[in-house]
Formats: sequence, structure tokens, C-alpha cells
Amino acid sequence: MMPQLATNAIFVVPLALALVLCFPPATFAGVLYPQFYDFSCPQAKDIVNSVVSKAVAKDARMAASLLRLHFHDCFVKGCDGSILLDSSGTITSEKRSVPNRDSIRGFEVVDEIKSSLEKACPQTVSCADILALAARDSTVLTGGPSWDVPLGRRDSLGASLSGSNQNIPAPNNTFQTILTKFKLKGLHIIDFVALSGSHTIGNARCTSFRQRLYNNSGYGQPDFSLEQSYAARLRVNCPRSGGDQNLFAMDPESPRKFDNGYYKNLIGLKGLLSSDEMLYTQNQETMELVRRYAANQDEFFDQFAKSMIKMGDIAPLTGNHGEIRRICRRING
Repeated sequence: MMPQLATNAIFVVPLALALVLCFPPATFAGVLYPQFYDFSCPQAKDIVNSVVSKAVAKDARMAASLLRLHFHDCFVKGCDGSILLDSSGTITSEKRSVPNRDSIRGFEVVDEIKSSLEKACPQTVSCADILALAARDSTVLTGGPSWDVPLGRRDSLGASLSGSNQNIPAPNNTFQTILTKFKLKGLHIIDFVALSGSHTIGNARCTSFRQRLYNNSGYGQPDFSLEQSYAARLRVNCPRSGGDQNLFAMDPESPRKFDNGYYKNLIGLKGLLSSDEMLYTQNQETMELVRRYAANQDEFFDQFAKSMIKMGDIAPLTGNHGEIRRICRRING
């Protein structure tokens, strides 16, 4: 039984929760809220967390991979699970785009999560929401901040290979190009800097930064914004030719810990990717943000959580749009 309450007690119920208590989720098309599955699949968050925890314990790299999956999903057509689709029929998978080919991973973990959810709550939890929850859990498991993930996304009925090639920021893009790609998604310069901090975990391939080591200026010279002893260490396993897939930690000091070491590296000119180091060397506003986050991890964590929530709200499918896929790799039917 519910405990009796004093008649003069005053309670403030969050609007989203109040709506959930009164109406079914589908009523509020376009609104995402953390309590979306509280009645339709109350164990959903625990199931996602359990599978992600096991996957990261088995392979520490998986945390960064799952976080990246969510990012690459949201920047193409919105946060709709389109990145998970295999090629079939009229669908050309985003998995073969330049940003994703030979580097995107974690699909088997998503498959396992989806399989467990289908057993517990058939055709209820979307693949897009799985990506959002897995990204949050991966961040927490590696020591980063937590946040309440707004939920209620539905899954797309198609993919966009061209969108994946064009919209996802690339390591060799100019500062203005990357900032424009963020702004086109409703994200701003502070989100650009904060979300780049996810590179505190994970790896980059030799092919994504080789030019900085050998021919950044076009005259055979290394990048002046890369600390030279660090560049020399990188050249050992990233030669002029060959070794394209060799992996390098983007934060060599604490590669498996989500912290603010990434920003400290930038100040020391040890940002692995050009798209990272330019935050400190090419713009005064981003330089100041880098310094603030390097000095105050709590401030970085707070903004990272806010920016992840904001990114997760890029053009979600809700209401009667899209579908809830039974298998994340293909559309229903």
C-alpha cells in the first residue's frame, strides 16, 4: 500500500512524468523523456547496462566504440538507428562510408542487447534508444559522468550513405568545416569542444593522422602543432606507407579512463588528430574552453552530459514515424 500523505504536502511532478502517468507514450510525438519505458519495459535500462558492462569488461575498447556509434548515428538523418542497418534491397548501409569503413564497431553488442530486450519486451525498445543508453553506460563505466537519457526514439526505415560521407566530421576537415557540421545539427561551439572530449577514450588509426607526421604542409614537413618528441614516437608504428590500421590511443596517458586528460594533451600539443589539436591552436574561444576543461574536470563532465543530451535530440523519429525494429540490422517485414 502507498503511505498516507499529509494533506498540506506540496509536490512538484516533472511535466514529462506527469504526462506519462496520464497518457500513453505515443500521445506525445516529438517529446523524449527518461521515463518513456517505465511502464512498457521497466527493465530496459538494466538490460542495456548489463550487456554493455559485460562487453566493456571483455574488451575495454568497446566503451569508446559504442559511444562513437551513437555519435555517428545522430549526425546522419538524426538519432534514428540508421547506422545499424545492413545493405539489403533498396538500403545501402552507412557502414561502408569513409568515416565508418574498417573502423566502426560494436554491432554485435547492440544485437545482444536487442535480443535480450525482445525476449523481455517484444517490439518495444527502439534500436536508436539502445544506442543512446549504451553511450551513456559506456561513459559511466569508464569513469565519466552520468545523465538521464531522454527516450522515445523510433527507428528509421532507411539509411544514407551519402549523408554519412558528408555529415560526420573528419580528422582532416578544417576547423570551420567541422564547426559548420555541428551547427547544421543544432549544436554550437561549446558542444563541439565538449563532445570532442569523448576522445579521452578510444583509438585512432594511423591513416587518420599520418599526414601530420610526414607531409602536413605539403612540403614534407611534420605538423608544427604536434609536439616533436611525441611525433617521433608515433612515427615508429605509423610509417610513411603501410600500417594503415595500426591503432593509437588518443589519450596515451589514460587511454581507458574517461577524464579530462584529452584537454591537457591538447595544451601540450599532443592531440593525436588534427581535428583535436585545432581546438587549442586555431580559435580563441575553443582555446579558452580547452583550458577550462583541462583545469576543471567537473566542468567538463557537466557540459559533456548536457551536450550528449542535446546531441541525442537531433531529429528523432517519434510518434507514428519510423518503427520499432525487431532486429537492428534490418527493417521489419
